[in-house]
Amino acid sequence: MRKILFLSLLLIMPLFSMHGSHSPSTNKLWYNQPAGQWVEALPIGNGRMGAMIFGTVQQERIQLNEESVWTKRGEYTDKPNGHQHIKEIRNLLFSGEYEEAETLIRKYILSQRMPSNTNTYQTLGDLMLSFDDHAAFSSYCRELDLEQAVASVSYQSNGVQYKREYFSSHPANATIIRLTADQPGKITFAAQLSRPGEGENVFVKGSDLVMRQKVDDRDGVTFETRVRVYAEGGTVESEGGIIKVSGSDEVMLIQVAATDFRGDDPTELCHTYLDNIDGKDFERLKAEHLNDYQSLFNRVSIDLGGSDAVYFPTDERLHALRKGAQDPALFALYYQFGRYLLISSSRPGTLPANLQGLWEGTLTPPWNADYHININLQMNYWPAEVTNLSECHLPFLNFIGQLRENGRKTAATLYGARGFTAHHTTDAWLFTTAQGQPKWGMWPMGAAWSATHFWEHFLFTGDTAFLKNYGYDVMKEAALFLSDFLVKDPSTGLLVSGPSMSPENTFITPKGNHASVVMGPSMDHQIIYHLFSAVINAAKVIDAEDRFTRKIQRQLSQLTPPEIGHDGRILEWSEELKEAEPGHRHMSHLYGLFPSNQFTWEHTPELMEAARKVIEERLRNGGGHTGWSRAWMVNFYARLKDGDEAYKNMRALLTKSTHPNLFDNHPPFQIDGNFGGTSGMTEMLLQSHQGYIELLPALPNAWGKGSITGVKARGGYTVNIFWDNNRLVKAEISSAADAETKVLYKDKILMLSMKKGETRVLDVNEFLGATANN
Repeated sequence: MRKILFLSLLLIMPLFSMHGSHSPSTNKLWYNQPAGQWVEALPIGNGRMGAMIFGTVQQERIQLNEESVWTKRGEYTDKPNGHQHIKEIRNLLFSGEYEEAETLIRKYILSQRMPSNTNTYQTLGDLMLSFDDHAAFSSYCRELDLEQAVASVSYQSNGVQYKREYFSSHPANATIIRLTADQPGKITFAAQLSRPGEGENVFVKGSDLVMRQKVDDRDGVTFETRVRVYAEGGTVESEGGIIKVSGSDEVMLIQVAATDFRGDDPTELCHTYLDNIDGKDFERLKAEHLNDYQSLFNRVSIDLGGSDAVYFPTDERLHALRKGAQDPALFALYYQFGRYLLISSSRPGTLPANLQGLWEGTLTPPWNADYHININLQMNYWPAEVTNLSECHLPFLNFIGQLRENGRKTAATLYGARGFTAHHTTDAWLFTTAQGQPKWGMWPMGAAWSATHFWEHFLFTGDTAFLKNYGYDVMKEAALFLSDFLVKDPSTGLLVSGPSMSPENTFITPKGNHASVVMGPSMDHQIIYHLFSAVINAAKVIDAEDRFTRKIQRQLSQLTPPEIGHDGRILEWSEELKEAEPGHRHMSHLYGLFPSNQFTWEHTPELMEAARKVIEERLRNGGGHTGWSRAWMVNFYARLKDGDEAYKNMRALLTKSTHPNLFDNHPPFQIDGNFGGTSGMTEMLLQSHQGYIELLPALPNAWGKGSITGVKARGGYTVNIFWDNNRLVKAEISSAADAETKVLYKDKILMLSMKKGETRVLDVNEFLGATANN
């Protein structure tokens, strides 16, 4: 069978490289040529800082990032007294006067400032290594080992075998580069730092190459990066802002970086980082890095079946997949790449992963590489808990809590409400105001959606102390805003939110114009249902039930529920309005399907069918055309328990929306699709959102044999699953506490009573005689 697949790959991909050899590995990205563009370079990172490795032989570019390199070109301010106009806006919307309402929203609610849009995350700069005598080379290989978080480049030139190794170490707060050769005295190169634009100050001090700058030369952060050169043998000299190494046996470069974002002196921080590293050789630094990184990465393994495709470079495997090849191991690689990216861009104490995670090569990234909180930032963290990376979730949770100070002002100024709110986007400076155009800015639900992540974190970890001391307060304050934001719909007597909209989508008004803002968009109510339910349940856990939780319990019972239109689809807005863009990338009114648990086959089968019709209609009209949107489709179909459709969309994510280095292609690059894809694959194999563990709920035919180990289920369970012939073989479930749970496979359910630390092995035969789940 392997030979047949190998031959089919050759027929499909005549361009497969047949020169050279490479040991197969399911967890390596590798290539037979240097990166020709940024989306071919390989990312490394330690949560706070990172780099993109191009692997160019003669002129190596190592593009550098540090999480807090942000501009600050002004402050957003809430429009004063906006709340005085909310009642009039609501009345217009209730009357169907959408155009008039949006005119008032632009005038009294939405902030504009120059320059418009958020502040910008930017590249730190480039470290260039010039090897003048390496113009001719052969036997080239560039790779990223996900099991070690180490990138490498190897090649032959002038009869010498060269190797470069790169990793960003979390313990060392540094990026480490080692240059070696198989003959002594052959390492000769020049190193220099640079940055796009103007204003950087580059110089050499001792054995350090230094670059300093105040971003924008105005109010952005001040940064410093240093590259210290350790050479064994040969000579090290400097000329201007360049360090030259000649005739060395081996060279190690240590790159550190810091900013004044948190009030620190970047020069002092760089010295501290370098002093802490001083005296440690490469092998020790690597061992410390591996011990740290693998403690996270090694928690989960996945095997979806092998093929001879692993003998071919990653870019050629992607090309073969586009031509119709079957390569289940590439999906497993993509899965682990998503986990790798989260570990590399989000660690306790750092900023959360932005639209591009940590990696950006310019001064003007798409959408400023900011924090969009109308799905994108949330999607970044969908895989955190389920793929056993709970610690990596903390930067997002801490960030949302930090929005409260500004969010309280915004809630009071714009809406006359208590609690805190945030709108569709924010940045490192934590603004919360409504800004821009109505179709994206008039959406005060960003904080509320984000706050649901605190409850999810508790459900997976059982960390009552975190919930009681921090998480519950953030959730409750976000819910307080929603409680004040709800009003009675005069036509139904039920509660609705508003003014608000369905993120970034538009409808056609009765007057024939395009509009976005309504009273009672479906997504708002689904978020409210999710957060109110979470606050009520969290209060029970920490014994904090009070007048407020009783109030929102009453409001929940009066909340307008999701509605189904005449065509069988869930309504996106408060009435049946004609979509201006039927294939829109956002599918916000399916929030209750995923990431929430409001729609299930067990309790709301009519909503599940209506959700499927929404998806089918979106896809029929070109939906799912962005990377993250396609990733959301995977999660939707997993929740619908349609494994083959989930796989079809997962395959489309790789074939239509993935760059050669496996970065998600929105287009352009945006990292949320990577994280959404990893989340969706987990949902295909394990679900726990209904209060029990479900094994292989959406297993596609294409993954007939495989395993996944170390993934997490709500309740603190760690789950290993093994299957063959598209049928469960066994599952191993470990409990973090004394607990009882149900385990479902197909339509059969087992009851488990487990002790803390206990592991139960469930053979498929145990399910054959089990009770049916009716």
